[in-house]
Amino acid sequence: MKFAPEYVACVLNENFEDAKELLLSPLIAIHYAHLVMLAAQGIVSAADARALRQALDAISQDEIRRVKYDGTYEDLFFYVERLVIRATGDEVAGRLHTARSRNDIDMTMYRMRQRELILGLLAATFELRRSLLDVVDQHRHTIIAAHTHTQRAQPTTVAHYLLAVIEQLERDGSRLETAYDRTNRSPLGACAITGTGFPIDRQLTSELLGFSGPTGNTYGSIATVDYLLESTSAATVLLAGHGRFVQDLLLWSTAELDYVRFGDGFVQGSSIMPQKRNPVAIEHARAIGSKALGQSMAIVTTVHNTPFGDIVDTEDDLQPLVFAMFRDATRAVRLVAAAMTTAEFDAARLEERAGDGWTTLTELADTLVRDHALPFKTAHAIAGRLVAGRQRDPDRPPAELLADASTELVGAPLAYSEAALAHILSPRYFVEIRRTLGGPAPEETARAATASRRQLEADEAWRSRATSALAQAERTLAERCAAL
Repeated sequence: MKFAPEYVACVLNENFEDAKELLLSPLIAIHYAHLVMLAAQGIVSAADARALRQALDAISQDEIRRVKYDGTYEDLFFYVERLVIRATGDEVAGRLHTARSRNDIDMTMYRMRQRELILGLLAATFELRRSLLDVVDQHRHTIIAAHTHTQRAQPTTVAHYLLAVIEQLERDGSRLETAYDRTNRSPLGACAITGTGFPIDRQLTSELLGFSGPTGNTYGSIATVDYLLESTSAATVLLAGHGRFVQDLLLWSTAELDYVRFGDGFVQGSSIMPQKRNPVAIEHARAIGSKALGQSMAIVTTVHNTPFGDIVDTEDDLQPLVFAMFRDATRAVRLVAAAMTTAEFDAARLEERAGDGWTTLTELADTLVRDHALPFKTAHAIAGRLVAGRQRDPDRPPAELLADASTELVGAPLAYSEAALAHILSPRYFVEIRRTLGGPAPEETARAATASRRQLEADEAWRSRATSALAQAERTLAERCAAL
């Protein structure tokens, strides 16, 4: 078959290059696993199995990656098949394709590559969680102003803020682990879409390729891509949260806020302005993450209205996009993880500024409720009048303004000394009294950090087991092949 030059240039050449980069290793592993199964089931003879194994052994993946597409074969599968034919002849080479199709081969390759991408992104999130936990340990007492609706709201701590980010990353990890479990099923043996009449052993090939088991329905094994959309969706949720964190880091780096300063290795200067110290690494993390989010939307758009069956929309043209999305997501997360290891916070200056704008006024209202059994709405109104009075008369002591406000609203002055009122309104007291579950008090953030470190250890152990299972399957496959 001779392909049109335009088809070669626009499709086949591009797909061949993508397949060499992304799918060559899984393809060769699938050939080996299928061969072992055919021999074990007596579908091919021992002599043919040995000849086929030797032909596969002679294939150099490095040499294939240097091959330029010439249009004489359709895709990577047929190029590799040509090499096997050259080594064994048509008759023996043809036996390797018994009880399989490019359809189930493709779907198996995609899942093998996808699980690697998931594990890679998980590892990046672990790096970020670890670097954030180190910052948490250093800054449990470092007070900053939290913002709501982009305005100063209440004092909290660097640790409290970062623990919120960490908890979200923990949920991201859980979503990716669940997606991995559903991805890690082997479609091999589904053949074109209805399976085969040969007595194949799908469980064996799934084990040899490191899968937790075979997929079920053979039609669905070829037609469905929900496993792919699930992992893509998990990565999308991760990126959305990551982007919000990155945006805060960039705001925190401005001279106007000046919460955080990153190490010299993560900033750049200006070609004209000598004073500039631009946090461009964090900007790149935002841009790369945004690009990955765009890719995730393209993935969903590509597959959402395609026929439910074997169709190229979910195959050659889609897989590079999936790879690019996960690669960029991993880059964005790793970059921030590294930058956070250099983050510096001026604790004394941040605490001094944390109370600006009456950010502790909620605690004054709370104190009035506790000390005088007032309804919170009444206490809220008294505290609000204190601020209004201070704005009218900045030189008047706050304790006098409080007494006037309480007299107006409850008919009697609520007396506090200036020292007592200053203590109630201090950012440090505000943080330290908030000891409830999930609050910013140092003892509570210490507890939360300990729990998050335990969760990180558990998640890292999960990933270690997953990677070990893949490595063990690879060794087992090599042993079974050597025995042919």
